[in-house]
Parts: sequence; C-alpha cells; structure tokens
Amino acid sequence: MKTNNMTRTLTLLTISAVLGAPAYAGNPDRAGQAGGSQLLINPWARSSGWGLANTAALRGVEGMFGNVAGLAHTNKTEILFTNTRWLEGAGVSVNSIGLGQKMGESGVLGISATVMSFGDLPVTTDAQPEGGLGTYRPTMSNIGLAYAKTFSNSIYGGLLVRVASESIANVRATGVCFDAGINYVTGERDNVKFGIALKNVGPAMRFAGDGLGVQGLVTSGSDELTLQQRSERFELPSMLTIGGAYDIQLAEMHRLTLAGTYVSNSFTLDQGLFGVEYAFKKIFHLRGGYLWEKDITDAEARSTVFTGPSAGLSVDFPFGAEKKSAIAIDYAYRTTNPFAGVHCIGLRVSL
Repeated sequence: MKTNNMTRTLTLLTISAVLGAPAYAGNPDRAGQAGGSQLLINPWARSSGWGLANTAALRGVEGMFGNVAGLAHTNKTEILFTNTRWLEGAGVSVNSIGLGQKMGESGVLGISATVMSFGDLPVTTDAQPEGGLGTYRPTMSNIGLAYAKTFSNSIYGGLLVRVASESIANVRATGVCFDAGINYVTGERDNVKFGIALKNVGPAMRFAGDGLGVQGLVTSGSDELTLQQRSERFELPSMLTIGGAYDIQLAEMHRLTLAGTYVSNSFTLDQGLFGVEYAFKKIFHLRGGYLWEKDITDAEARSTVFTGPSAGLSVDFPFGAEKKSAIAIDYAYRTTNPFAGVHCIGLRVSL
C-alpha cells in the first residue's frame, strides 16, 4: 500500500508538471509584464556558484529556492545566513536567513526570509523634482514556509508557500505564491539525480495605498476632493524547471559532479543552466556554472543583465563525535553587464 501511494504521488506531480509546461513556455513578447521580480533572485551562495544548474542536486535549506524537494535531505538541523551585493555598484543588498528542521523520521520543516535593501532615496514631487523633502526606503521581502518528505530511498517531494511584499512609504503590494517539487535519486551510490519543480504559482498582485490618491479642487467651489486611483494587476514570474545531475567518484576523497537544468519561464526567454563541482573530502568545494539564453553573448540584443558565467567555492569545517556536523563558508560570483557582478557570501551551520 505504501509503495502504491508513493507511486501515485510521484505520478500526479509529474503529470502536473508536464501538463503545465506549455503554459510556462518562454514568451519574450510578454517580457516586462510580470511583477514580483524579487522572486527570481537566488539568495543562497552555494547554488549561485552553480548558476542554479544543480536543481536536481540541491540539499537542505537552499532547496527552498531551487527545488523544495531538496529540503527533505536535511540531516537534522540546518541554519543558513547569506548576504548578497546585488549588481555591485547599484547599492542594493539582499539579506537572507533559512532554517531546516527534521520532523520525525521522514519529514522536514523549513522557513526562509529574504529582504532587499535599496538604501535611502530622495523624495521628489512634480513641484520639487530635485528633492529636498527628505528620504524614503523601498523594501522588497518574502517569507517562505515549506514541508518536504522522504517517500522512499529514491523519491523526495516538497511543497512551499511564500508571501511576497513590495512597498514604499505609502504604497504596498502583497501576494502569495506556491512552489512544488520532486527529486528522484538512483544509481549504485545514489549518484544519479533528477528533479522537477514548479515555482511562483499564485494569483496576481496589485499595488494599493494612499500614494495612489490624487487631490484636486471641485470646479464649483473651493472644496478639495481626493480621488483614489486603482493600479493594474500584475502576474507573478511563474516557471518550470527540469534538472539532472551525475556524480563521478574520481577517487576515495575526490568527487566531480556534472549538472544541468532547463528553465521554462512564463514571461521571459527560456534558459539552459550548466554547472560542474569538484569536492575534496567533503571539505573543499569548487564550482562553476554557465547560464545560456538566446542572444546572451550579444551586448545589444541580450535581455538579461547576466552575461553567463558564475563561480563559487565552499569550505566546510566538520565537528562532533562522528564529524557529521559542520560549519561552512560559501562564496559565489556571477558576471553581469552593466554593473560589476553579483557577490554572495554565506555562513552555514549543519547539525
């Protein structure tokens, strides 16, 4: 009975992903029509070094961005902090925290929070376009709550609900979206991995607040009238990802992993992500990746700020009686044009 239930669950999720694929086919004509672009920013350093090509090989808290099924691989407790200097020179920073906690024998509960900071911006009006009226701080944030489960030695799945918010002093938009993913692991040493994930699926968002009000005088007198404008709804940047990874054991202490992911975006061009990672004794990890998109090598026709390459490294410091716990430092860099790239550094504690 248990096997039948697992098979049914996997089949339903796979069918849902396949049937959803045509709806998520990349459409450059719709570029710029979606909102909530913060949901496309990977806040985690380790997977950023791959360029997120490792969606099938994600493990622990970082799975809550790429493929939530990866959260099911959390051993016991994992805490992750990261800081990202987004588009160096733009003055934008991204701070994230994540927690994964094993619940029982097969379940893992996860929570993550990401906040984008843009610094202080001057307040301007039609009457004073040069400012001088003080400053304000735009904010973008999202909070995710996830649950992942191990269904068997090979099948893992997870669901996530995320609340996204964008605001300035007097205008705000809040929305809810969902992620779902499955992960399949096989091979003699569990060295073959596949993953499918649906991301950012949810209802449209809309801005509202006092900032959309317009004041004027009634034509028949001096009475003041306030008119409230209604903003247009905007869709979320939904996507479908399909990935695979293969571990090559070069020697007892050396491992090489090849990974690739296909990303079908609903509002922008589809992407191909490719990555490789070298690991020494599960202590030192060196990785690189490449993002392919149509015209990405053409500075005039390119539709993304990224130019393709990414790289990163991690150093793990094991501790404990059986060396199963570790403190790790992760770093990643992604090339961009314009600006001076994206730098991401993280601290990870695994118990």
